[in-house]
Parts: sequence; C-alpha cells; structure tokens
Amino acid sequence: MIAAIFSGLEGSYTLGEIEAETSFYFSIDEIKRTVVLTPEACRVAKGKTIDAVDCVCKTDTDFFLKIWNDGYRPGMTDFMSGKIKSNDPLTLKDFLAAFGK
Repeated sequence: MIAAIFSGLEGSYTLGEIEAETSFYFSIDEIKRTVVLTPEACRVAKGKTIDAVDCVCKTDTDFFLKIWNDGYRPGMTDFMSGKIKSNDPLTLKDFLAAFGK
C-alpha cells in the first residue's frame, strides 16, 4: 500500500505548489523513499539517494496511512511521543499540500 502511494506521487503532484526544490526522505517501516519536489516536477527514488535532505519523515505504516488517507494531521504529542519523527514538521505540511492533502 505504501509503495503504491509513492509510485503514484509523480502523477498526482500539483505543479507549482512548491516554490523551490525541496527534498524529502521517508522511512516508513521497510519502505524507504527519497522524493524531490520542484516547481515543475516530482521525482521519487527508492532508498536514500541524497545525503542531506531538507526534510526527514520516519513513522510506521498505520500512522502514515492515517495521515495520507484519513486527513489526520500530527500534533505536538505525536512528535514528542515518537509516533512520527521529523527534522522539519512544517515542511511536511508543504509536502501534503503539494498532493492536495
């Protein structure tokens, strides 16, 4: 399910939603993906292909699906409890907006 979501990202990206190139690394259980968004495109690659990404997101499958499919937005307690980990939670919001989420 998670792999299918990442496979469909390039086709569901809203062009121009991101103003400058931004890189993301997702670690969701065994799924690892690097996503690069520019004003003109979305690129998805398996694994971590960039050493210093702008935004890291680590969580489990169930929590990611709750965010992606159900519109749940993590709050301070989710980050403090370790349910989701990120070096830049605000940029994660931009990522979701870029896909109409």
